Amino acid sequence: MPRTFAYCRVSTAGQTNDNQLHEIEAAGFKVDRKRVVSEVVSGSSAIEQRPGFLKLLDRLESDDVLIVTRLDRLGRNAIDVTLTVAKLEAMGVRVHCLALGGVDLTSSAGKMTMAVITAVAEFERDLIRERTEAGLARAVAAGKTLGRKPKLDVDQKAVARAQLASGASISAVARSMNISRMTVLRAKNEAGV
Repeated sequence: MPRTFAYCRVSTAGQTNDNQLHEIEAAGFKVDRKRVVSEVVSGSSAIEQRPGFLKLLDRLESDDVLIVTRLDRLGRNAIDVTLTVAKLEAMGVRVHCLALGGVDLTSSAGKMTMAVITAVAEFERDLIRERTEAGLARAVAAGKTLGRKPKLDVDQKAVARAQLASGASISAVARSMNISRMTVLRAKNEAGV
């Protein structure tokens, strides 16, 4: 007989999983409290970095059912979620997502839904990348300097090089100018010293 588990994740210690549990019960799923796995971990954490989920994987068996309220409970992005669902499917675990109408993500309809979601996420990433590249190109064409403002201006670089030329160590120059050793090295290398 298949067992039903629930995986609930919240991002901060001040949050509770009460709403997620209520949604699961309202959808008609009966989950024994000892089969509810709840953890506090950022959504940006990969599934392998979630101790509660890793313990859940050890408990799951073939024919078990895992309930989540939303896809983002399972992973940090569409690819992470897809890999997690594939791993669970390989174990014989069915995964139901309430936000997608309770569809079993390991079924044919669920796989199609996951494929569409993954394609949309990839499309969004590509659009963001294209917009970013276009914005950077426009800024360069307008004569803007990209990146962080240099720590040293031309005169300060000359002072650093003069101190090095007089025998001061890189560390001593860095301390005297209140900058990092790497900044001193960059000033030195720019002049080919």
